[in-house]
Amino acid sequence: MYKNRAKDGRNNITGRAIARYRLQMPDNPSQNGLAALLQVNGLDLDKNAIQRIECGKRFVTDIELKTIAKVLQVSYSDLLDDETAEANESRAR
Repeated sequence: MYKNRAKDGRNNITGRAIARYRLQMPDNPSQNGLAALLQVNGLDLDKNAIQRIECGKRFVTDIELKTIAKVLQVSYSDLLDDETAEANESRAR
């Protein structure tokens, strides 16, 4: 049986990294602010979509991931490899 979810049941593995990188941006944009930045870059997502992505309730397409990475000024792998980084952080605690 095929599964389209992360091991913890989330619909994406990038949401937590997106939230973390958003909060690390110099102007510390809100979810609404990130949505505005994405719209300027041609990706039509609203604040609710950002919120659902960050909490893992919404799938993220490759097109969305590409623009989100560009706006956050990180690589795709920084967003995709977040699950590994999180596991390393929990082990270090």
